[in-house]
Amino acid sequence: MGIRLPRPPAPIGAVAVLVAASAAVVVTGASPAAAATVTVTPVADTYVQSDTTGTNYGTATQIVVDNSPVRRMFLRFTVSGLSGTVTAAKLRLRTISGNSGSNAGGTFKAMSNTTWSETGTTWNNQPAIDGATLGTIGAVGSDGWYEVDVTSRVTGNGTYSFGATSTSSDGAYYDSRESGADAPQLVLTTGTTAPPSGDPVLVGAGDIANSGSGDSATAALLDGISGTVFTTGDNVYDNGTAAEFNSWYEPTWGRHKARTRPSPGNHDYNTSGATPYYSYFGAQAGPSGRGYYSYDLGNWHIVSLNSNISMSAGSAQEQWLRADLTASTKPCTLAYWHHPLFTSSSNHAPSTSTRPLYQALYDHNADVVVWGHNHVYERFGPMNPNGGYDAARGLRSFVAGMGGASHYSFGTIQPNSEARNASAYGLLKFTLHASGYDWQFVPVAGQSYNDSGSGACH
Repeated sequence: MGIRLPRPPAPIGAVAVLVAASAAVVVTGASPAAAATVTVTPVADTYVQSDTTGTNYGTATQIVVDNSPVRRMFLRFTVSGLSGTVTAAKLRLRTISGNSGSNAGGTFKAMSNTTWSETGTTWNNQPAIDGATLGTIGAVGSDGWYEVDVTSRVTGNGTYSFGATSTSSDGAYYDSRESGADAPQLVLTTGTTAPPSGDPVLVGAGDIANSGSGDSATAALLDGISGTVFTTGDNVYDNGTAAEFNSWYEPTWGRHKARTRPSPGNHDYNTSGATPYYSYFGAQAGPSGRGYYSYDLGNWHIVSLNSNISMSAGSAQEQWLRADLTASTKPCTLAYWHHPLFTSSSNHAPSTSTRPLYQALYDHNADVVVWGHNHVYERFGPMNPNGGYDAARGLRSFVAGMGGASHYSFGTIQPNSEARNASAYGLLKFTLHASGYDWQFVPVAGQSYNDSGSGACH
């Protein structure tokens, strides 16, 4: 089955469209906490063409299916290092930006031949597309991601070939592995062993996706960490448009969307009402247009708040928060939103308008709060709402704005700032115990900064 992920010119509120009816594909909804996602890029891809029978296209930046002239497409992936059972496998392809699209994206089949040559395959010696039909992609537009469910074929470690054909004379053009970041993907979800304690994991960051490589590096970290993903806003740059969500967020952190519980940032609100943000995340972002909601993980109550709307004492959000905290039966509480009440970064000053939310959390003995907005990592000791050190009731706070956007710098270091970094991309990982928590800064590959510790619930 093929599926196109939301992208202009479709209406902003459009949901993913099924284009074949052989089976159901789930693209939203909660994933098991013990699931892990791995993304593999091709080791080879090419196409052949009926009117240039001796030509090889293995080094081209595009791969094509067409019926006039006939063009057939081939991809090969090598999967290794999996330790769990494959529960889902999706072949993802991105259409090129320089073509208007096609009414048919191709029919995809398994292939028995896994040794064909990327730089030697031509129409005259092409391998047979001889396996079972895996799915069909319907109409495709320009510069968008599409996917086919290949779970029936990919069962674990090994080498897998896929071939595609089309009955349409309007060809579909996809980026090849030579295109770089837009290369095809094989996205695998596996069942993994839960953490030794069995305690839930909450992991994430903010200030994430743009045209750089930082978001790709942090998404690769998520591939190997199970649990619920949080975001602390500015999910995509610069203006939170539907095109930006699909160009920058979707190919990276988007592969973890089903287990993500986001919060919005000011860049998400650069498009009126943050409409693309709510359309993209759907129910994962809570009630549409509101931007604040809560959920439970083990013994923890988790609250995602919206610092782009009124937070004043007596506001709808602040009153909702107090009622939500009163109703919670969990002994431990963690909250996150975008604008930090405490920060030492020189780019954005502390957002004092968020203090009523912090006050409500403090009044209800909450434990941890996490922010973004400043593109740095910073950890503060437990503090009361006025910034005074409070070991008994204070909330430990983190600025976790190192999800992928270019880094900021530090200015005057604020009281009770205990750890800081302005150069490493990474994730903030919490392991949520029955009466406490561990935190860890997890750096991306090639970086060594780390910060970790433990705390007890109030």
